[in-house]
Amino acid sequence: MPIQTTTPPDPRREKAVRATPIAFVRAIVAALIRRNIAPDALLAMAQITPEQLEDTSGVVTANQFELLSESAMRQLDDEALGWFERRLPWGSYGLLARAAITSPNLGMAMRRWCQHHHLLTDAVSLDLRTSPATPSQPNRVILQMSSRGIDDSVVEFCTVSVLRNLLGLSSWLIDSRIALQQVEFAFPQPRHASAYAVLFPCPVRFDAPTTQLAFDASYLSLPIRRDAQALQGMLQRALPLTVRHYRRDRRVVEQVKQFLALDENIHATAPDVAARLHVSTRSLFRQLKEEDESWQRLKRSAAMSRATRMLLGSLLPIKRVAAASGFQNEKSFSRAFKEWTGLSPQQYRTAHRHTLEGAA
Repeated sequence: MPIQTTTPPDPRREKAVRATPIAFVRAIVAALIRRNIAPDALLAMAQITPEQLEDTSGVVTANQFELLSESAMRQLDDEALGWFERRLPWGSYGLLARAAITSPNLGMAMRRWCQHHHLLTDAVSLDLRTSPATPSQPNRVILQMSSRGIDDSVVEFCTVSVLRNLLGLSSWLIDSRIALQQVEFAFPQPRHASAYAVLFPCPVRFDAPTTQLAFDASYLSLPIRRDAQALQGMLQRALPLTVRHYRRDRRVVEQVKQFLALDENIHATAPDVAARLHVSTRSLFRQLKEEDESWQRLKRSAAMSRATRMLLGSLLPIKRVAAASGFQNEKSFSRAFKEWTGLSPQQYRTAHRHTLEGAA
């Protein structure tokens, strides 16, 4: 994808979140050397020192890696940085993005991307499928990647880049971060495995039979929120989408609501929900705040929704309704319910007696 040159990183001002393994930098350097291109100037521009390059378990910042990757792609005229059996000329991945953006929803966009990717190379195959729901797990999307003929020295770099490329564009298309549930890689655990906690913030497994990632299938139904004009602008600086995580997640509030709506989760805590979404409690609170929502309001809303259903759909005593809604006693429940509806539980039930009678 075409990318504009960015300003070199300033170590004094940059929030140095070091997450990109130096092994990926070394793979880019090797690709340049194979084409008889000296990497020194490019490394210097990205402020990557010879000492860093020699630290095989080290990492660099996202900004440093963006600069180096962009410069190398331009020098090589290869958006694949030497992974595949042939070069991907500048703009190759942009063509896939243009095909995807005309889709009505993310599901079709991702399928188009996977289907069209084989037109760029025979070295990678991408398959998108939905797994059936189970009592403990809703429908999941499984994105499986297989490769052949890729040199062992760049298999990891290629795999991570292809997956992050598709995830980055997908998140941008729907203006929502896609919360991953699990990622599995068919290659052995690398020395820099700790970096994967940032690259893929979810449970990660190495030496798996296949390379695949999983996320909630509900993301597939989200509509495409971008148009051709927005795409044109994004393509001027697309690389950050593949290096940095998309921050907004439009599904967090809805996922929390769905979780709290289940009767077995009536006493769930914020850490319980965060663990279910594979994020930290702090991250959960931050994401909810970004969507102008709060944990306490969602928790109270779930309790009040359950209480009103029981008040109108049964003849249970108020004390039983309070307990079933997660309150320790009838007094605290009545106070909270009146603050929420303006009526006491009994007043609410009386005022809606016709609804109760209809239900009976």
